[in-house]
Amino acid sequence: MSSNVPIAHGDITAPTPQNTPLTHAPIAAGLSRPTVPDISEDNEPAEDESEDPTQMTGAQAAMLGLVQGRLADLVGKSSGYIESLPIEVKKSVEALKGVQVKQNELQNQYKRECLELEKKYLELQKPLYERRNAIISGAAQATKEEIEAGSQASLKDDPLYTPLPSDESTPAAIPEFWLTALRNHVGLSEIITERDAGALKNLIDIRLSYLPSDSPKPGFKISFIFSSNDYFENDVLDKTYLYQEEVGYAGDFVYDRAIGTEIKWKEEKDLTKEFEIKKQRNKNTNRTRLVRKARPTDSFFNFFSPPVPPSEESEDIDDEELEELEEKLEMDYQIGEDLKEKIIPRAIDYFTGKALEYDVMDEDEDDFDELDDEDEDGQFDDEDSDSEVELPRRRGPPKGRGGSSAGAVNPEECKQQ
Repeated sequence: MSSNVPIAHGDITAPTPQNTPLTHAPIAAGLSRPTVPDISEDNEPAEDESEDPTQMTGAQAAMLGLVQGRLADLVGKSSGYIESLPIEVKKSVEALKGVQVKQNELQNQYKRECLELEKKYLELQKPLYERRNAIISGAAQATKEEIEAGSQASLKDDPLYTPLPSDESTPAAIPEFWLTALRNHVGLSEIITERDAGALKNLIDIRLSYLPSDSPKPGFKISFIFSSNDYFENDVLDKTYLYQEEVGYAGDFVYDRAIGTEIKWKEEKDLTKEFEIKKQRNKNTNRTRLVRKARPTDSFFNFFSPPVPPSEESEDIDDEELEELEEKLEMDYQIGEDLKEKIIPRAIDYFTGKALEYDVMDEDEDDFDELDDEDEDGQFDDEDSDSEVELPRRRGPPKGRGGSSAGAVNPEECKQQ
């Protein structure tokens, strides 16, 4: 909760915003502060006293329960301060909301223009993507200049690198380029199964495009291009991500939903299902028969059947199911953003594994337990060491549908253009 310095306005003192009802908020209209007992420093237990509720006296436990109950009831509720203001002051408050509406409209326009800037530079990069695809497929040979530039980049990363001869050679396709690149992404490596690999060996390109400017909702599309294969009829599998029309509270695009291509599986080749043979007995004739039954299974290709966000009318979904659905939506959206922002533009870094140095997944602090210092064999010593190890931060758009940076449009980049 935030707290503000009291501001005098005539006979009115306004020490708190509407959402901080627990701070002192005496006002001239005679409203009293919420009746929550004070917890002052004088009442805090000494450091050596136990905070275990089982060690509290009955009175202390009752007081703690009272405070917690009152806090839970009051969080997010009005303190009554705004309602108590004179009508003229209330009009000023409403006017500020009107000013904010104008600010929001400008932020929407700004984000739309940033999206147009992304489209512009994607068009400028298309010839480079086409050149990349020609080299990967073996349709074109690498030039001397391209080999030399790549060698210089390798030397910069590793001073001990031995440059390759830069003379031009016959074209040579790079086998399983995109399968390898996808497997070197932390999130995708967890959903690509061995069964999927047979189909993904036929993946020849991944392309990014943006929805037209006149589309009802802004968004982007990831296209997976396949050669003929034994698994499905489609040459292209698309995944389209839609943003909401207006930016979110943080000023960025908010994820709305995703739409995937329906995969036309060849007979008995559906990688999203497992098949098992079961015996059935006829109750009347006592004859038996074999029945082939399918059940869903983990597969990368479930990516093209994205989870559907719950609607406001959804009432029959419990909290646990809702939390699980939100996690699936977050993962689905994050993979889409990573394909757009990282894997497609830096495919060679994912193929070589260089991107793994920077692609550290965010992990919740709650997932870790504190460990005691161990001896040298346990690798954790240590009373003498004051050094700290800084882990690489995850780079790219943050997780979540909430749109904290959902559009992956960097304001600084927009300013520099």
